[in-house]
Amino acid sequence: MTSANTPSPDPARCFHCGEAVPAGADYPIRMGTEAHQACCRGCQAVAQVIIDSGNADYYRLRSDYPATAEAALEELKKLELYDLPEVQAGFVKSEGQVREASLILEGIVCAACVWLNERHLRQLPGVLSADINFSTHRARVRWDDSRVKLSQILKAVQEIGYLAHPFDTSRQEELYRKERNTAIRRLAIAGLGMMQVMMYAIPVYLADEGTMTPDIQQLMRIASMLLTTPVVFYSAWPFFQGAGRDLKMRRLGMDVPVALGVGVAYLASVWAVLTQHGEVYFDSVTMFVFFLLTGRFLEMSARKRSAEAAESLIKLIPAAAVRLPGYPNERSEETIAAVKLTPGDHVLIGPGESFPADGQVVEGASTADESLLTGESTPLAKRPGQAVIGGSLNLDSPLVVKVEKVGADTVLSGIVRLLDRALAEKPRLALAADRVAHWFVLFILLISAGVAAVWYVVDPSRALWITVSVLVVTCPCALALATPAALTVALGRLTRMGLLSTRGHALETLARATDFVFDKTGTLTTGRFRLLNTHVVRGDATQALAVAAALEQGATHPVASAIREAAGANPVQADDLSYLPGQGAQGRVAGQTYRLGSPIYAAPDSAVPKELGGTVIALADEAGLLAWFELGDELRPQAPALVEQLKGLGLRLRLYSGDRPENVARMGERLGIADARGGMLPADKLAAVRELQQQGAIVAMTGDGVNDAPVLAQAQVSIAVDQGAEAAQAAADMVLLSNELGRLADGVRLARKTQVIIRQNLAWSVLYNAIAIPAAALGYVSPWLAGIGMSASSLLVVLNAMRLNRT
Repeated sequence: MTSANTPSPDPARCFHCGEAVPAGADYPIRMGTEAHQACCRGCQAVAQVIIDSGNADYYRLRSDYPATAEAALEELKKLELYDLPEVQAGFVKSEGQVREASLILEGIVCAACVWLNERHLRQLPGVLSADINFSTHRARVRWDDSRVKLSQILKAVQEIGYLAHPFDTSRQEELYRKERNTAIRRLAIAGLGMMQVMMYAIPVYLADEGTMTPDIQQLMRIASMLLTTPVVFYSAWPFFQGAGRDLKMRRLGMDVPVALGVGVAYLASVWAVLTQHGEVYFDSVTMFVFFLLTGRFLEMSARKRSAEAAESLIKLIPAAAVRLPGYPNERSEETIAAVKLTPGDHVLIGPGESFPADGQVVEGASTADESLLTGESTPLAKRPGQAVIGGSLNLDSPLVVKVEKVGADTVLSGIVRLLDRALAEKPRLALAADRVAHWFVLFILLISAGVAAVWYVVDPSRALWITVSVLVVTCPCALALATPAALTVALGRLTRMGLLSTRGHALETLARATDFVFDKTGTLTTGRFRLLNTHVVRGDATQALAVAAALEQGATHPVASAIREAAGANPVQADDLSYLPGQGAQGRVAGQTYRLGSPIYAAPDSAVPKELGGTVIALADEAGLLAWFELGDELRPQAPALVEQLKGLGLRLRLYSGDRPENVARMGERLGIADARGGMLPADKLAAVRELQQQGAIVAMTGDGVNDAPVLAQAQVSIAVDQGAEAAQAAADMVLLSNELGRLADGVRLARKTQVIIRQNLAWSVLYNAIAIPAAALGYVSPWLAGIGMSASSLLVVLNAMRLNRT
């Protein structure tokens, strides 16, 4: 039975926490025969666990929704439900005892908030890493679940005055709207207060001496005080809140000097009104609060636009999907939430609709637009047996797709996860700027104290407002934003181009690269080998090809794919398989041991026939050589143009391959690459790259195979092609998502432009403070003008970074 005080279910509000349900959200909570809506997947999972564990009376007996989001989190903390595996399933990735989650942080207003949360979380025993992206307010946290629980991490965030939620797209949008609406209200109150206070201040400024009686002047001061009070205690409250958090943690953040300036000026003015003696600064207080809030609001809007690349990726998955529960026996359709799909489901995707998950076409023929995901500008044909990527767009005809991967396992989720990691990780310049900004606040306070002491001796009547000006004008937000703002825009632009950066340092290092090292097969060539010729030494050609296909049954290299394709349906099976990266495979077929691979591995005592001019591999058994296989590969159409562009950018190009030296030399000559070496094992490539590095080179390496993983890890910056092996992508700092090889040159240009923008931002921050501090200390900057200067300096940094969208 429902309590008389129990809040009646409102479909527009979350049944669990009471927050508004975003438009299009579909997270039903089942309680008996009733269904209620949740605002996000996290609330849905938590509520369902509460109900399914026999605690549904919590919802029947509660007297109200939680008063605040903090109260909702407190309830969850007490129940420790976020530590349950079924709750974590929707947003936590597990690797043994190591967990990784993406969280949304509420209350982040400046770069100092990011620094404080990162530092606080990293101090928790068991937290392996905590990186927060200022533009998206998303945190990527990794922890050892045997040492610390997720509920403890969320509690640690709450303890310093912030709030963390599991990441959910619709919830993030709702939080952004809430943040924006609150900012507008604070700004409106400050603007109205400023205008009204100026209406009372201007007559006092313009009145001739003796024309305004003391009682009228006092009345105007009282009116100004009353109008300024809501501006200070509502509009300016985030500055005081941030300063309080900083002081509680015994550190000096960027809100401390602002709150000190606003508070001192307001209290001094109130004292002057109450004692009817001294100057008042209500007009200056309201003006610089208004300008500070205006700057933050514009900065928030600019940051939202700069992070749109990552956000647009997340929104590609549709909210609903048409499932065919009886396929292939019947064609009945049902519309369900895309998040409820499971591997093995069959879904119908009409023309103009997005694929809801990764899968394989089982019926129909169409084309798909994958440009938002991979940067591939040409629509790709999709027929039965071909893979589709969740989030890409079906263009022409209906398709039936068998779902293979959902949720965190999809290609799109992997891209977003890697992009989040790159956005969260800070390069050297950003870390240095953070350290400088932290100590700069202490420098500001010391300077302000010295200025106050000097002016109190020189001219006590001006000491207060000059000190306030110094406190406000020198906030180091621009310095702390200089690098993150540019990186966020640049990484988003790179992703739209089809070049995904997975590490924070990649862009900075790519800009400084001096040497570009390429693998040949699958990188400069298409990697689509075909068997040209089988040269039999002993035995039968068909049997030799069948054995070769059996040895390559688990390999992902393009050569292996060509052998299997040429063999067709193959009844021969191999066991005791072992692979030697860059050389070949060994296994047993029908009790006989075989080797397949490079001539030096499989047939070291035999010479390759001169008539075989392509890529050649050998098959041998215990008695010796059985056959040679000649395979052909095509040069990528964009490769010659890429080489010319990279040369034009001043880079030295090198081609290192495990293919036959004569083939590699021929390709190097065709492309104009002088240093083209063939017959290289993975260890040889590794040694060659190390030699370049010892000579002072900054090496960018591009490869695609398992054998490239060691050298990709060794290079200062590495790029894997998306069609390559997972080991190569895991070792790489960047991944080329499409076949458009020319994006590499575009990436180098953008990386160099980004470094220019970062240096401009840092130079502006230093120059601004070098001018502003002396000017304010000498009394040339009033408090309201200081507010404009501080806001404009931060806004200019963000707007300058956004120019990268137009390069």
